[in-house]
Amino acid sequence: MTRRVVGVLGGMGPEATILLQQRLLQKIEARDDADHLPLLIDMNPQVPSRIAHLIEGRGENPGPVLAGMAQRLETAGATALAMPCNTAHHYAPFITAAATVPFLDMVALSVAVARQNLPQGAKVGILASPAVKMAGVFDEPLKEAGLSALWPADADRMLTAIKQIKVNGPTPDALGILTDAATELTRCDADMLFVACSEFSLMAEELVAQVPIVDTVDVLATAIHDHTTQEAS
Repeated sequence: MTRRVVGVLGGMGPEATILLQQRLLQKIEARDDADHLPLLIDMNPQVPSRIAHLIEGRGENPGPVLAGMAQRLETAGATALAMPCNTAHHYAPFITAAATVPFLDMVALSVAVARQNLPQGAKVGILASPAVKMAGVFDEPLKEAGLSALWPADADRMLTAIKQIKVNGPTPDALGILTDAATELTRCDADMLFVACSEFSLMAEELVAQVPIVDTVDVLATAIHDHTTQEAS
């Protein structure tokens, strides 16, 4: 059969893109190289800073750069697009306007998981960059699903952890910040937690909470698997 291939808008950050590949590898029971799923990856660490543009109000708009990446991936043969960066989903309209193939929206897919597993009115704690909150990336989709978002009180501390991970990788200090935030949100009656920053996804398997944890990178990996294993028409 002709196999579908997903184009990944990557580099935000590079480790998160590699993590997505690792999560996808874990979903395949392979006996040979040929059993694994093909990917097209535009690893572009030079995408303008989402944090600078959204939080600090400076720098270049990342949207046109993401649109160019989407076009390159589609031209290269991608039958769908994916992006393992939660904050960058604020710029998803640039991607969908530039490409004719489907965009596997990590935010929408994660909200759908919450909607399927939680009752109406439930609360989802968001472990993410403050830029994600400022841009309303999850708030409106959760509201439309009959759910609501909870956020850690100390946004600066979350941003500090993200910047630490970008420089030094996962560290005990960063994990401590993430764990404290998860505990805080659970005490505020969160019924589920979203690990909604790809830097935090690097530590998601070490995170322990009293409520279910959904890692948005895992959700995206499942969507890529499902798309790629369908026979192309």
